[in-house]
Amino acid sequence: MFAVIKTGGKQYRVEAGDVIVVEKLPVDENGAVTFDEVLMVGDKVGAPLVEGATVTGEVMKQARDKKIIVFKKKRRQNYRRKQGHRQYISVVRITDIAVA
Repeated sequence: MFAVIKTGGKQYRVEAGDVIVVEKLPVDENGAVTFDEVLMVGDKVGAPLVEGATVTGEVMKQARDKKIIVFKKKRRQNYRRKQGHRQYISVVRITDIAVA
């Protein structure tokens, strides 16, 4: 069975045993996390959420993503700005999908 969850402003299609990379969650490594915003479970579609459905997982790692470069330039104006950014991420293993 699969579910569609919403976290960090994004939606993820998950099944039990999947490993997903999401924006940083306020949970320590090896801690449990519960996703309450479940948009779909199997063929049940929520309006907007599925009542009583939860997805649980285990935070495997708290890390930072690869660096991206933000480069701005205006031609013929001698205007150049270079900035880097590394997003904080959490690696989560989905353990269970429950529907009440």
